[in-house]
Amino acid sequence: MNKRRVVISGIGAITPIGIGATDYWQNLIEGRNGIGLITRFDTTKFDTKFAGEIKNFNPEDYLDKKSIRRLDPFAQYALVTAIMAMEDSGLELEKINLDRFGVIYGSGIGGMKTLQEQHFKFFDGNDPHKISPFFVPMMISDIAAGQISIKYGLKGPNYATTSACATASHAIADSFIMIQRGSADLMVCGGSEAAITEISIGGFNSMRAISTWNDRYKEASRPFDKDRNGFVMGEGAGTLVLEEYEHAKERGAKIFGEIVGVGLTGDAHHITAPAPEGEGAYRSMKEALRDADVKSEEIDYINAHGTSTQLNDINETKAIKALFGSHVNDLVISSTKSMTGHLLGAAGGIEAIATLLAMGNSIIPPTINLTNPDPECDLNYSPLKATKKEIRYAISNTFGFGGHNASILFKKFVN
Repeated sequence: MNKRRVVISGIGAITPIGIGATDYWQNLIEGRNGIGLITRFDTTKFDTKFAGEIKNFNPEDYLDKKSIRRLDPFAQYALVTAIMAMEDSGLELEKINLDRFGVIYGSGIGGMKTLQEQHFKFFDGNDPHKISPFFVPMMISDIAAGQISIKYGLKGPNYATTSACATASHAIADSFIMIQRGSADLMVCGGSEAAITEISIGGFNSMRAISTWNDRYKEASRPFDKDRNGFVMGEGAGTLVLEEYEHAKERGAKIFGEIVGVGLTGDAHHITAPAPEGEGAYRSMKEALRDADVKSEEIDYINAHGTSTQLNDINETKAIKALFGSHVNDLVISSTKSMTGHLLGAAGGIEAIATLLAMGNSIIPPTINLTNPDPECDLNYSPLKATKKEIRYAISNTFGFGGHNASILFKKFVN
């Protein structure tokens, strides 16, 4: 059976460095820093007092007040970026078979703000009658996919992915497979996260996963740097419209790029630490190459998982070296998390968009804050400033707690 080609025809992003894909991209290539002191709650007792919060976002610009009250912020971000991506795609829904238009959309944590608020309401008097009737549908991770489907009447495959930091990439990969195998013609996919809450920051502090550089918070997200001491949490969403190539071609769609392969693997090693030598990441990238029938020496750019944690950065570097051999000298790698922070389940969405726009503009976003490179991280990470480079093929990596690995292989689209 001939595999159907899958292209990207719409994108939408809400990130700590920009609302909308255009602002996000411009700030990426300029190396803007989205990390600031937390404004959502009193951080006096917290070891970490900073994160990548969304700025200047007004949900009323996109949603009615009733909907806003009934949507956790993670679902707001998901729905708004879906609106952006759908508008960007130029799709005329009255001309589309909505039975073949689906949604696969994920969140690593889901409605954490709602969960926390309703928890407090219950324990204020130990009264279950204080719990909102909208608590469950606001909190559950799958509601973003459901809300997008309901808004547009999309009746194709519809479900959520949850695989920690690999969540959005798994949603994109599954959507790609759905279209490739003929189960759908179009898919809305991506990931959203809104976990900058007391319980989330406290939990990550307890496991010593996030940086505590409160006096140097602008420099705290520093992937591949010797002085890194944990990731910096971000929030937001990234949404893509995937479309079967002939379908997109027939309607004259704008095409951002093509997905040609995906690699999905499991570490089977540890709940938080990556497999030694980046073995799982190595197999993930290798499988993406095999799936796409692309040679390793054809890859020009890797948007790294690059979390700014001790183990991830070294092991991802080792995986890249092992797979690409001498070609690593020609590769450019960067971690956009240095600017946005780590959006957890939404990371793969905004980083797929960054990868696509890098290909389309022949500009690779920088890894900022990389001023003291770790000797074990000795590749070209586009330190401090953007790199101009023609990109034919690129990989976006995301790896999650639990040993979940996903690599998406993109191809530059040429008419």
